[in-house]
Amino acid sequence: MKSIILREIKSFFGSPVGYLVIAVFLISNGLFLWIFEGDYNILNTGYADLTPFFTLAPWILIFLIPAVTMRSFSDEKKQGTLELLLTKPLSIWEIVNGKFLGALFLIIMAIVPTFIYVKVISGLGSPESNIDMGSTIGSYFGLLFLIASYSAIGIFTSTLSENQIVAFIVSVFLCFFFYFGFQGLASLIPGFSGFISSLGMQDHFKSMSRGVIDTRDVIYFLSITVLFLSFTVYQLKSFKA
Repeated sequence: MKSIILREIKSFFGSPVGYLVIAVFLISNGLFLWIFEGDYNILNTGYADLTPFFTLAPWILIFLIPAVTMRSFSDEKKQGTLELLLTKPLSIWEIVNGKFLGALFLIIMAIVPTFIYVKVISGLGSPESNIDMGSTIGSYFGLLFLIASYSAIGIFTSTLSENQIVAFIVSVFLCFFFYFGFQGLASLIPGFSGFISSLGMQDHFKSMSRGVIDTRDVIYFLSITVLFLSFTVYQLKSFKA
């Protein structure tokens, strides 16, 4: 599995893709948080916290992560190298996990530089260092689990077609539906709004953003991740057969 992870990382950083993903994420967040006027501008909120960042990041990642994962297996199919990959002395789970962890590593690399926001906001507070670290740490953990779920969805959709654009569009739709779709459905069915919204990622992400790492939220994100990785393994098994 290690060879697959290293292969994925090398492919990301051996081309402009890896650097472009990191740059797009940081620049787009930077513009909305510090430059553009609007609800996401931290300087205009009057509060020393990163709530605007954690509100904005999931929406940017809905497009960014599918752009990273869309080539995972669709490119292998298109180039005819998937059969060769499946003949390697690795289980299908090891191949899928290698692809998944490679994509996850790249997105985490894009998140790491945002830690400087914590330092900046801490310095801008009055008094200095007046920032809710519990909420901030919880939000970063929530973002990490959200990234894992998005990545698993993206890896799965890349097995559905050799066309990367198709994989990208389906992945964006599924990520959007699981993040916001249940929240939208909940507003249409008031009697079951609590239950329906609890099926979506947004509800659990917001829960972790309060600074409390609830095992129910962790289990939810892990379940979504494992579920879509299992779908990926099933797809590859059917292809191999």
